[in-house]
Amino acid sequence: MKDNYNRGTVTRRRFLQGSALAGIATAGFISTASGLLLPKSSFAAQPKTGGTLRMGLAGGSTTDSLDPRTYADSVPMVVGYTLMNGLIEIDDNNRPVPELFESWSAEDNARKWVFKVRQGIAFHNGKTLDAEDIVYSINLHRGDSKSGLVSQMKGVTDVVVSDKNEVTVTLDESDADLPYTLADYHMLVVPKDFNDWAKPVGTGAYQIESWEPGVRVVAKKAGTYWKEGRGMLDAVDITVINDSAQRMNALLTGQVDAIHRVDKKTVEMLKAAPGIELVEGRNGWHAVMAAQIDQPPYDNKDLRLAMKYAVDREQILKTLFNGFGSVGNDHPIPPGDPYYNSELPQYSYDPDKAKFHFQKAGLSSPKIALSASDAAFGGATDMAVLFQGSAAKAGLVVSVKRESADGFYDNVWLKAPFVTSYWNGRPSATQALTAPYRKGAPWNETHWANDQYEKLLSEAKAETDEAKRKQYIWDMQALLHDDGGCLIPVFSGTLDAYNQNVKGYSPTGWLELGNCRISEKAWLEG
Repeated sequence: MKDNYNRGTVTRRRFLQGSALAGIATAGFISTASGLLLPKSSFAAQPKTGGTLRMGLAGGSTTDSLDPRTYADSVPMVVGYTLMNGLIEIDDNNRPVPELFESWSAEDNARKWVFKVRQGIAFHNGKTLDAEDIVYSINLHRGDSKSGLVSQMKGVTDVVVSDKNEVTVTLDESDADLPYTLADYHMLVVPKDFNDWAKPVGTGAYQIESWEPGVRVVAKKAGTYWKEGRGMLDAVDITVINDSAQRMNALLTGQVDAIHRVDKKTVEMLKAAPGIELVEGRNGWHAVMAAQIDQPPYDNKDLRLAMKYAVDREQILKTLFNGFGSVGNDHPIPPGDPYYNSELPQYSYDPDKAKFHFQKAGLSSPKIALSASDAAFGGATDMAVLFQGSAAKAGLVVSVKRESADGFYDNVWLKAPFVTSYWNGRPSATQALTAPYRKGAPWNETHWANDQYEKLLSEAKAETDEAKRKQYIWDMQALLHDDGGCLIPVFSGTLDAYNQNVKGYSPTGWLELGNCRISEKAWLEG
């Protein structure tokens, strides 16, 4: 059997892990459900060339690398898409569309995939893109790779050049979502055998000019870009500003043209500021407090249940997110998603139930130490303090260890047994349920390992019957909800802010900053 995919876009349309903004058009604006106004001119104006886009971004560290296998936060992700292209792009409606792969088809019940490589594309060093470059770039994320994508590539058994401009990928089990996996932000393309990650060579709109990890990145236009209407800027200048108040001040004073991770408590101030525009993405972003369930005291299920009932989710949503979003239920599928399990009981703050499970755990003065840093997101440390306070009322003593933002993801995350974290939504539900939760996955921050879960995940990825697929995904959510080590108190969309002269951006259903492609999408007016 051969399943055809039209121009690389999956015909089985899914709006998973966050949908495009639902809004109604009013005179001159698009109004979102949360009341933000997105000027229509941002979407309809004619692109112009020239100028330097200055961005103030969080998510940068002195330990950052431009090796796509290592990307864990926004600055390297944005820089990656500035310099390089992916195989497949996720569009604003969460659909996979062609990029360096111009089309694809699935065979053998989605166990074999054939991809056509786009022709006539040149790397910055003059080399013409070919299928060998693609195979090399894919294999960077397989086997014993350090890539954050390796768990999602686990089922790939072979990647070969099957014709001059064709790559064939073979899997050990059916995977109808493979195009979503190959659209991941780690999956960027470099020439065969390339490994000079201090100065990546890609096919992107810009070339690196200077790179000071955790401080500043400058990239210059690489020449005529192969994507019509994109890569319009002369240069991109990124300053790392991890403090949310400093980022906002830099935008308001004109030091930068665009920021992200806007503190939602300051929304009214920014809406009142002349010349500033806001874009909200409903993309399944969620805050996390992750406990490694194979480490004491978090290996005790009743202690984990006590912590779940000791989180005042409504307080965190109101205090830290100004009500933008919804409470979480300790699994990564957000309310409103087609695959959201609506039948699970919602965890709510209940000191009595927390006390009950704490006593049942039978632990004498367990050491509950939460390592917290705003490197995860602005307000992560405050979230830890709020949890500390609500847990105390239930008899749980939680200490908060404040960690430096610089080096957090290298020195603390995945190492400390209980940490603040966050995850962006994913275009497909199976992706959201894979990277943080698959057994042995490099980014499995809770050390979750459940054989029933693994079986359900494989079945969900292979299933084309939507009703059966939905049940598998519901069952996985139930396992995480009941037994997992992630406390997910809040889902809240991303919020970017721009000078009104920055055009070309749009709300997206996956990553902030135009799916982190702001450098190639944006252009400047005036």
